[in-house]
Amino acid sequence: MSEQVGLANTFEVHRKHLQAVAYRMLGSLSEAEDAVQEAWLRLSRADERSIENMGGWLTTVVSRVCIDMLRSRKSRREESIEAHLPDTFMSQENIIDPEQEAILADSVGIALLAVLGNLNPAERITFVLHDVFAIPFNEIASIVGKSEMATRQLASRARHRIRGAKAMPEVDFALQRDVVQAFLAAAHAGDFDTLVAALDQDVILRDDRQTGSSRVTRGAVALAKQVSGRAQKAAQLALVNGTVGIIVAPHGRLLYVLKFKMNHGKIAEVDLISDPERISQLDLAVLND
Repeated sequence: MSEQVGLANTFEVHRKHLQAVAYRMLGSLSEAEDAVQEAWLRLSRADERSIENMGGWLTTVVSRVCIDMLRSRKSRREESIEAHLPDTFMSQENIIDPEQEAILADSVGIALLAVLGNLNPAERITFVLHDVFAIPFNEIASIVGKSEMATRQLASRARHRIRGAKAMPEVDFALQRDVVQAFLAAAHAGDFDTLVAALDQDVILRDDRQTGSSRVTRGAVALAKQVSGRAQKAAQLALVNGTVGIIVAPHGRLLYVLKFKMNHGKIAEVDLISDPERISQLDLAVLND
C-alpha cells in the first residue's frame, strides 16, 4: 500500500504538466482529463523500477493516448477539435470551473488552439511536443510511429499551416487587413456609418446557420444593420485560405469563420461558415498583431 501511495504522489508531481500537454493536443478539458487518468492507470500497472525518467515516460504515454483519441475521433467522423465544446474539467481531486477553463484556454492562445484543430493527429502531436514543450524529434518519432526525418517534416508542415506561410503581396495584405479590421472594430462599436463605408454597395452575406431566405443578406445597409454592435468579443483576425478573415473562438471553441472577398478595397462577399465539415476544409492560420 505504501508503494502505491508513493507512486500516486510521484504522479501528482507531473499531473499539471500532463494536463497541459493533453489539453493542447485534444482541445477538450474532459478528454484531457481522461487521457491523464489513462496515463495513471498505465503507470500503476508498470514496473516503476524500470522507468528511468518518470516525466519523459509519462509524457510519452499521455501523448500516445492522445494520438489514439484523435485518430479515433477522426475515424468516427466526430466534430472537429475546434468545434468540440470544452467540458468542465472535473475529477475527484481537481475541479476547474468555467473561469479557470477560460484562463487555461487563454494561456494556450485562443486563436492557436482553434487553428491547431486543422492539423491531422500526427502534425498536431508533433507540433505540440516539439514547438510547445521542446521535446526532441527522436523521442517524438517513436510516439507518432515515423522516422525522425518524417517527424521533422510533420513539424515544418504544421508550422507553415499555423503561421500562415502562404506568400501574399504586401500591399494587398495590408489593405485586406485594414478593411477587415475596420469592419470588425465598427461591428464591435456599433458604428453604422463606418460599417457601410467598409462594404461594397451590393455586398452579399451567406450564413450557413440560417435557412431559406434568411440565409442570404444583400446590400451594405442591410448587412450593417445586421452586424452593428453584435460582434462577439472572441472575434479576431486570422488567415482563411490565405486571405484575411475572422474567426470566432471563445475559449478555443471555434464557433464560426468569416471569409471575405474584396472588390476595389471594399468587402463584396462574406461567407459565414459554422459547419464543422466545411471548417475542416479551410486552411486557417493565426494572424498575429
